[in-house]
Amino acid sequence: MKKALRKVFKFILLFLIVMWVVYLFLAPKAVRVSYDEFQNLLKSNMLSTVTLKDNEIISTIKPAADSSNVLTKEQLDDLSRLPPNQQRITTSVVNDPNLIQALENEKIVFSGEPKNNLWDTIKTLFGIWIFPGVIFFLLFTFLLSRMKVSEKVTDIGKSKGKVYTEKHTGITFKDVAGIDEAKIESLEIVDFLKNSKYYRRLGARAPKGVLLIGPPGTGKTLLARAIAGEAKVPFISINGSEFVELFVGVGAARVRDLFRQAHAVAPCIIFIDELDALGRQRDYSFRGNDEKEQTLNQLLSEMDGFDVNTDVIILAATNRPEILDSALLRAGRFDRQVLVDKPDKKGRLQILNLYIKKIHSGNIDLTEIAAMTPGFTGADLATLVNEAALLATRRNAEQVEMKDFIDAVERVVAGLERRNRLINPEERRITAYHEMGHTVVALALPGADPVTKVSIIQRGASMLGFTMQLPKNDRSIITHHELETKLAVMLGGRAAELAVFGEYSTGAVDDLLKVTDLARDMVMRYGMQESLGHIAYEADRRAFIPVLKFSRDFSEKTAEEIDEAIRKIVQSAFDKAITIIKKNKKYLDQGAKILLEKETLDKHDLATLGVPKE
Repeated sequence: MKKALRKVFKFILLFLIVMWVVYLFLAPKAVRVSYDEFQNLLKSNMLSTVTLKDNEIISTIKPAADSSNVLTKEQLDDLSRLPPNQQRITTSVVNDPNLIQALENEKIVFSGEPKNNLWDTIKTLFGIWIFPGVIFFLLFTFLLSRMKVSEKVTDIGKSKGKVYTEKHTGITFKDVAGIDEAKIESLEIVDFLKNSKYYRRLGARAPKGVLLIGPPGTGKTLLARAIAGEAKVPFISINGSEFVELFVGVGAARVRDLFRQAHAVAPCIIFIDELDALGRQRDYSFRGNDEKEQTLNQLLSEMDGFDVNTDVIILAATNRPEILDSALLRAGRFDRQVLVDKPDKKGRLQILNLYIKKIHSGNIDLTEIAAMTPGFTGADLATLVNEAALLATRRNAEQVEMKDFIDAVERVVAGLERRNRLINPEERRITAYHEMGHTVVALALPGADPVTKVSIIQRGASMLGFTMQLPKNDRSIITHHELETKLAVMLGGRAAELAVFGEYSTGAVDDLLKVTDLARDMVMRYGMQESLGHIAYEADRRAFIPVLKFSRDFSEKTAEEIDEAIRKIVQSAFDKAITIIKKNKKYLDQGAKILLEKETLDKHDLATLGVPKE
């Protein structure tokens, strides 16, 4: 109601201002003179036209007339401000019966305006005041309702943070799985928010800022919500990009407003998602972005100026910690960093147990599914469970079965099947031998990851087939011998093409890219080439999103040695693969023939081949 009254008041004020301006600029201008002065001007033949009204006489002075000996200096100054053909004077009406005769004697064009009646007054009132006012009011109301100009202008500096109470958060640590270490780190924050007086008795204070770092999809935002839900305090959530605006100073104003909201509802948690959009390393060159720097400086100031007893904790999440400004990461700001990494096999099993409750499932071995999904994040596993439910729905099943999960893993890893895509027999045969080449080398080499499925059904845009290998356990350290085995398996398809068809095809393009990357890492990052010494020529930035590097820190001669070392490693792996293929040619032919018939072979079919170990 108050807002509506304010709008009406603003409209009335604006309407009066507009009407005043219209009156000033559009109303006829005239200089006031006495009746005697009017008579003198008339007798001196200085008037061109005369208009007789009820209460005044309006006359126009001839452009060439010199009225300096009749009018005063002030009246002449007022007339000089009017255009030459619109220099008019006005005087009051006097009961003079000789006026008409005098006008006729001087041969002056004169006219009279009749007395206004009530109808003329109403027409004038509506035509000049009410009708334009109504039109203006309707136009103003339409623009206000469509554009919401007033609200946008007044709200532009307000924070866009969404405030959730503990009831609306609806998430606790029971809803978070697979990141046990991060949950343990977070328990201290929850305990401090619940029992702040207990910690302050010895002079301790809560960490001002906690930075959650990890790859995309690992549950950083979910963990932040769980902390707020577990501590039962308000949760203010905002994205880092929502601070950045076109107008300079808006971002800093929003930061101030965000912390003002936090003070009002303390104890609480502020959560800034995608902190890298706001806290990127400042550019000290002349090309720096002033708006972003002002916003970042305001955030740093607010975090430093926070009262230690305010019970407001700032959580932030990012998957690019390497590009954050160093001032954000110093002690007293985001002085605690919690790694939310990809889950291991045990963590994936916990996440699957959490999501499996949301669907109607049958007899499913979640341990096997956890083993089939190395490298999957929590978001990937949620997508996997949903994809399995969709596949079961498409086949009109009553519940989700193990087959649906296996198909869902293949769909997520390799892409959608394209059975209707016609492939000529020769391409199909090359693909079968290529995939069996990977399989035979993997089955022959001890220590290679087990092959669980081989298929020549096209998937995705360009994948004509695939060989799925799943590691027995999650690994953090891989030896030089195991890396050489991986390289040989990757090159097994290309080796099979050469052994059977006597030439190469373009089907190994993806294998070559992976082989080159792995061999380059062996030489430049892992120091596995003795001729180059135990030196890392490429630093591991620990970036969760890869960053391209266009410069190098070594000489041209060293670069040539690195290239030669990479070629030797790759050639050695290819020689090993071609040796195994030639030695097990009959198993290769037998497996390719079966694969052409069945299109897909699982681990039980592959066990019947009987490929001997090296």
